[in-house]
Amino acid sequence: MSAHRPVPPSVLRSLRGLALGDAFGDRWFHPPVDESSAAVAARLVRPGPWYWTDDTAMALVLTRHLAARGEVRPAALAREFAAEYTAVPHRKYGPSMHRVLRAVQEGADHVAVTSALFGGQGSHGNGAAMRVAPLGAWFADDLAAVAEQARLQAAATHAHPEAAAGAVAAALAAAFAVRGRGSAAPGRAEFLREVAGLLPDSDVRSGLRVAARLPAGTSVRHAATVLGSGYRVSAQDTVPFALWSAAGHLDDLVEALWQTLLGWGDLDTTCAIAAGVVAARTGPDGVPAGWLAAQEPLPALG
Repeated sequence: MSAHRPVPPSVLRSLRGLALGDAFGDRWFHPPVDESSAAVAARLVRPGPWYWTDDTAMALVLTRHLAARGEVRPAALAREFAAEYTAVPHRKYGPSMHRVLRAVQEGADHVAVTSALFGGQGSHGNGAAMRVAPLGAWFADDLAAVAEQARLQAAATHAHPEAAAGAVAAALAAAFAVRGRGSAAPGRAEFLREVAGLLPDSDVRSGLRVAARLPAGTSVRHAATVLGSGYRVSAQDTVPFALWSAAGHLDDLVEALWQTLLGWGDLDTTCAIAAGVVAARTGPDGVPAGWLAAQEPLPALG
């Protein structure tokens, strides 16, 4: 194994934003809140503590993996995900990930396990996308590397091409956010078209193209209805909405989170994806101190 690499500031920004979004979004599930709640309308955040979920747990593993190896090695990454899962299994992993990670921890080959899911199609869940924004920040100088490394990290747990496409899209969005830091933010449609233009033919790419064509002034609820907001927990119905939300608020992490929340659906994951992208550009600028105090702290990366 090569020497440990320092984690770049852009990666730390993205990781911290992802964790904040994950914890912020998940907190609205406990207890559940009606979408018309006065608390939502008044922007009254939920009381702490805000615990993060598997989105952040896996993003931490992925970031440590890159620091240790400099690139994604899917078999090793699968084992590292499984070890983290075994140590702390209560982070709200999805049903298929329980099966995958338990099997890998018991010594099974990750390719055989992931390929066998859902009648041999593999999972097209949003798990490979929810954790990947810091990787996009890590390789932001090389968009081809972003796409390839995002695809490889997806392969550790997801065999379906839509899951890989969702991961590549989220990673590319984070890379574009890093590359644009210090300059004016692009328009929402332009940003989404840039990401879609580098994706393989997929439902995720089609969803991003639809998102790019939504008129200015489209409400969050309408966008969520058209694009999906994670109710199916798939890459196809999660990533286009999360990136549409991020692309409209690239300079305002707090606003990105409130707007993403209004899409409901898989709140921890849509907020994690959107915040991981936006924070790669903004860092924690403008985040209320109370939010940061309420959030479960991140462990050291060393």
